[in-house]
Amino acid sequence: MTLYIIGLGLNDEKDITLKGLATIKKCRKVYLENYTSKLNCSVKKLEALYKKKIILADRDLVESQAEKTILKEAKKNDVAFLVVGDPFGATTHIDLVLRAKETKIKIKIIHNASILTAIGIIGLELYKYGKVTSIPFHNENVKTPVKVLKNNLANGLHTLFLLDLDPKQKKFLSINEAIEYLLKNNVHEDIVAIGCAKLGSDNPTIKIGRLKELKNLKFDKFPQCLIIPAKLHFMEEEALSLYKK
Repeated sequence: MTLYIIGLGLNDEKDITLKGLATIKKCRKVYLENYTSKLNCSVKKLEALYKKKIILADRDLVESQAEKTILKEAKKNDVAFLVVGDPFGATTHIDLVLRAKETKIKIKIIHNASILTAIGIIGLELYKYGKVTSIPFHNENVKTPVKVLKNNLANGLHTLFLLDLDPKQKKFLSINEAIEYLLKNNVHEDIVAIGCAKLGSDNPTIKIGRLKELKNLKFDKFPQCLIIPAKLHFMEEEALSLYKK
């Protein structure tokens, strides 16, 4: 029997790959991880397409209870574990793979689009991104994101900030809050940034401006991320001009 870890892509139920859909249909149980990203459609729409009942898997179930649920069932039947985006866009799922292999459960991965590839729409060269960092909800004493930014800029590399979220509680750190955090930690207000919301959807929001300008703009779609570019190639400058207001 096999545990299939399947990426759903970034938008709605139609972003599933043909291979992913065929695999889900043959699985005995289907789990949906619902704590590392936001699903941009209802679970009912997934169930209607898959013709399967979906079990929501929160952090506790995956990280503490998997041996009693997901892994136990995968020893006897084919089980699907669905992840918004790509299966390994969140490194927490490597842990599930390692635990499955320890108990001799067969693993198969079906990839899909993730935020790490969807940011290509902005026009910045993907191989010029440095270390990716996250800004958490409780960030009063958190300094790592600023350190990452400074190191990336010193090396001529762009910085992608992933913003904290808790889909279960419907809480999402906004671009505006992320900018406030950066300004409080002495990132200059005139530095240019790109605010992105709902990348991978049919109508993403992409706005470019100085931090002091972006902090006053409205971003009402989620999930969101923030990018601060390093020195730009002329082609990157031309691409970014599409999003300047």
